[in-house]
Amino acid sequence: MSLTGLAKLPVLMRFALIGAAAVIMPLMLAACGSEPPPAPAATAAPAASAASQPASPPTAAESDTIKVGILHSLSGTMSISETAVHDAELLAIEEINASGGVMGKQIEVVIEDGASDWPTFAEKARKLLQEDEVSVVFGGWTSASRKAMLPVFEANNGLLFYPVQYEGLETSPNIFYTGATTNQQIVPAIEYLLQEGKTKFYLLGSDYVFPRTSNLIINKQLAAVGIEAVGEEYTPLGHTEYSTVITKIKAADPDVVFNTLNGDSNVAFFKQLKDAGITAEELPTISVSVAEEEITGIGAENIAGHLVAWNYFQTTDTPENVKFVSAFKSKYGENRVTDDPIEAGYFGVYLWKAAVEKAGSTDVAAVKEAAKGIQFAAPGGMVTIHNENQHVSKTVRIGTVRDDGQIDEIWNSGSPVVPDPYLDSYEWAAGLRELAQ
Repeated sequence: MSLTGLAKLPVLMRFALIGAAAVIMPLMLAACGSEPPPAPAATAAPAASAASQPASPPTAAESDTIKVGILHSLSGTMSISETAVHDAELLAIEEINASGGVMGKQIEVVIEDGASDWPTFAEKARKLLQEDEVSVVFGGWTSASRKAMLPVFEANNGLLFYPVQYEGLETSPNIFYTGATTNQQIVPAIEYLLQEGKTKFYLLGSDYVFPRTSNLIINKQLAAVGIEAVGEEYTPLGHTEYSTVITKIKAADPDVVFNTLNGDSNVAFFKQLKDAGITAEELPTISVSVAEEEITGIGAENIAGHLVAWNYFQTTDTPENVKFVSAFKSKYGENRVTDDPIEAGYFGVYLWKAAVEKAGSTDVAAVKEAAKGIQFAAPGGMVTIHNENQHVSKTVRIGTVRDDGQIDEIWNSGSPVVPDPYLDSYEWAAGLRELAQ
């Protein structure tokens, strides 16, 4: 079935069909809630003997090195974003090894390419866990890739550190989410735009889980203040022809475009938006998947003046960030930039290190228990692992793209925001938890 055909199906059926193309997985958006959750139905094993349960990877004490996996798209439409996150994780591992490793052991890296293909992510995750027997995997970008990997990690009792903002409505006992969940990016971005007087929203996204679920949430948030989006459009990942979409945007006459396009589609969209004579002053676009790395590919001249919402910018003013940016450029070149997913990938490795050393083991259950409440002074500020949902508290930031491709922060949350993946603290979000089950 084509993505266009999927778009006509009910939300849950559409997500189920998308997930089935990758691996057999639950007909739901997430496994459990922000309270201590029951085991997800798709991964619950019979209460048999310990021998029937998936075994944890070998503990650090059983070998001279600790083996970890890195799994990102190094080819295909998502490589524009994911390659740099892979680089950041390698930088963190190099730093850790240079300072003595983890529990005195060096980290050994196994690298795989998800190739911007959801079934490939599931296949490579299975290889890393079953054949390479890694202790942890750092990887993924799209929600489709994460949802493809999720049942693999749960079935094999592995650990995934996922470094990218996403649509929320999910927790997994085998995933640590170091990117933002919805109340740390999407929701505050809408609140900011409403405070700025925006009332006519056009929603544009790639046709897969993250944009569709994000826009479902945005529509509920807007409805709570009596606003209905003036347009909603989706295009396939890798789509490059936006003239028709831009014509629709013009006809709808919005005062802001909320952009959830992913990958190199953003290059085509912003270039064609500029070619159509639409300026940021006339019609601002706020993006939640465009950061400094993507701006390099888009061309600053094509996106300057537009808005982005993240938790970290290369311009974020902390001592840790000065050191991080310097180290990243020293390793990869002065022309390279840092951004939010790069930073989240980087500090995710350090959070895992801290949890392993606190546990005194790479055993999955021990690491998960030890990780509760762990804090790390990340380049973007202090982050804390939530005791129950395995997301991190982090500061929200909104910025404007500069002519040089960097981002000027124009608003922040003032302090780290506690993750609320099911939006339980918002009255208007009632029913979303049920939708995810």
